[in-house]
Parts: sequence; structure tokens; C-alpha cells
Amino acid sequence: MNSANQDMDCKSLIKIISILIFFSANSILAAEEEDWIDSMRVGDASLELSSLELMLDPKTAEELNVIALAWRDSLKETIQQISDLGLKDKLSDEDKKNSDGLIDQKEKLLSLYRIVISELENKGGDLRDLKSYADAVSKAQIAVSNDASFGAKYSSWITSKEGGVKLGIQILKFLFVLLAFWVLAGFVRKIVRQAAEKSDRFSELLEQFMIKISFRAVMIIGLIVALGTVGINVAALLTVIGGASFIIAFALQDTLSNFAAGIMLLIYRPFDVGDMVEVGGVSGKIDQVSLVSTIIRTFDNKIVLVPNKNVWGQIITNSSTPKERRVDMIFGIGYGDDAEQAKQILTKIVQDHDLVLEEPEPTIQLHELADSSVNFICRPWVKTEDYWQVHWDVTQRVKAEFDQSGISIPYPHQELHIKQIK
Repeated sequence: MNSANQDMDCKSLIKIISILIFFSANSILAAEEEDWIDSMRVGDASLELSSLELMLDPKTAEELNVIALAWRDSLKETIQQISDLGLKDKLSDEDKKNSDGLIDQKEKLLSLYRIVISELENKGGDLRDLKSYADAVSKAQIAVSNDASFGAKYSSWITSKEGGVKLGIQILKFLFVLLAFWVLAGFVRKIVRQAAEKSDRFSELLEQFMIKISFRAVMIIGLIVALGTVGINVAALLTVIGGASFIIAFALQDTLSNFAAGIMLLIYRPFDVGDMVEVGGVSGKIDQVSLVSTIIRTFDNKIVLVPNKNVWGQIITNSSTPKERRVDMIFGIGYGDDAEQAKQILTKIVQDHDLVLEEPEPTIQLHELADSSVNFICRPWVKTEDYWQVHWDVTQRVKAEFDQSGISIPYPHQELHIKQIK
């Protein structure tokens, strides 16, 4: 029995010693942790940013997480003191002075705290709510003052590094980046214009498109860079836009159809600016082509805007692309007139006209015995830009020569025979 009691006493003694060793080890570890935490100078607003970066460099993610929590608690304590002063009904001169000092201290601590969480993020640590807390308290608290004037009430925010100064710097950075990319976009546009003008492979429409798209593409890149410079999460923004692209495409399906048709017009180039065309029953000169619409100036100087999907989906007749065109005219004479004489007159009129081309040879033939006239076709070849001038000149001279030669130009008529029945 004595042996059993001795065994129990030994086991109890071992348990007591183990418990003492456990608590001693924890106390030692806590003391060591407290020592290296103290060595990080947590809560010291006078610590230089560069010095803190050097101190954080060898730390692991686990150690940085502990340090970040300590800095957050220090920052929280300072902000709490500022809030306590703000809750007072009336501040003494000493309170106002302390409030200003605490705000300056808060700004310095916040800058140091951001260095810690930035280093933690670089080493793959779990930021949890650390970064959100920094963003939430970044707005400088306004020092309470009995003076209700705007300048006195908001002066501390305007002059604080985390308030007006930071906002001003971000705006300047944003504008500077946009200005730099605007200059770059202008330079790129100039280079593209010069390259397009030297090449004969591009139509004027494609040249205009390339010049515009080059400028806008650089400016879009500049906007993205500028937004990222001021701390906006561009990746998240692009993700949201990408997710909403289906809804946008459905809402703008007509516009996208016009856009796709505009791309096809630029690639296949069925016409160019200044060409005479007929599209969907609209005739005139191409005045302007964008990615969504085509502007046609009619011959009576009306402006017609046609969606590109209607242009690409219709039959397009381009009268300006060929360098030469045939003028098709029909002249009728009476059945009692001399057909050979009429043919000679038409031949002489065409041969005498300076704008009529010798090659290909003009065609002048008796073409049809119509109901009221004998019809001749007259088809001289001319340069495209001389088409209407030749048409008008030949028509006018044919009328004059036929009248002079006594050749009639009949018109449709009917003879009415009345038979009297007795």
C-alpha cells in the first residue's frame, strides 16, 4: 500500500512540474514576443517610414500579422481620443491644441500602418479587415471648434495629409497622367496619319478610322492607368464591365449591328468619301462615314443619315469608282423622217464633243421601232467626272440639229376614230 501511495505522489508531482513548466514557457514566450514587438516601436509616430520598412523586411507573414494588429490597436486608441474630444460640448484652448496634435499623430500612425499592411500583402499574408480599416479611418477628423465659419471648421481637413492634401495630390496625379497620355495620343495619331497618307492601300474612310481609333485607344489606356494611379481597383472595374457586357450587348444590339456593318464597310470599301452612290433608294455623294452610320448628301443638298446595317444590307451602286463611264441616251424620230440622216447627225454631234473619248468607240445604232417613234441608242464613253456634262450637251445639241434638219421628235399620241351609226 505504501508503494501505491508513493506511485500516486510521483504522478502528482510530475503533473505539477509539467504545469509549472508550461506556464513558465508561455511566460517566457510572451515576454520574448513582447520584447520583439516593443523593438518594432509600435505606436511611435516619430518613426521614419524608411526605417520601418527596413525593420519589416526580415519578418515573416505570421510576424507581420501580429505587428499589423498592434499598429491597428495603437491607431485605434489615437482615433478614440480624437472622438472623445469631439463629443465634448465645449472645448478649452488646451483641448483644441490637443485635438490638433492628435490629428497629426493619427495621420503619421496611419501612414506607418499602411506600410505594415503593404508589406504583409507583399508576403502573402491575410489582410482580413486590416486594409478596410485603414481606408475607413483615412478621412481626417475635423477638429471641433466653437467658430462656426466654414474655413475654421474644415481647415484641418484641407491641410491634413490624409484629407485635402492627399485628395489634391491624387487629382494632380490623375490629371498629369491624362495629360501625358493626351500628348502621347496626339503623337501616335500624327504617326498613323503620315503612314496612312504615304500608303495607297487604304481608302480615305479607313484612314479616318485608323486615325480616330489610334487616338481613342491610347486615351482609354491612359484613363485606366490614371485610375490605377489614384488607387482605384481597375481590375475589379473591368471585371464588372465584363460581367455586364451581355446586358449591354442585348440593350445595344441595333448599335452593335451598325458597328459591325461599319467595320465591314471599312474593310471591303464599296465606296469612299466623295463617291456618287445609290444606296437603298438614296442617291447622292458620300459625305461622311462613321462606325454606326453613313451620311449621304443628295444632289439637292439634303443630308441623309443612313444606319450602316441598312447600307451593308442593301444593293450599293457606286458611280465614282470606275474612271470611265458610258452615257446611255435614247433619241426617237418619226416614222416619216430619214433614219440615215438622223444617224449621221448623232454621229457628228458625238464626234465633235471634246469630252467624248475615242476609245472605247461610241455606239450609235437604230435600236427599236416603238409604237410612236423610231428609237436610236447613243452611247458615248466619257470620264466619270464628265458624265452629266456630256449628257446635257449632247441632248441639247440633238434637239437643235433635229429642228434645223426638219426631223421631228414624236411624242406618244392616240388617234380617235368616230363612226356614226345611222
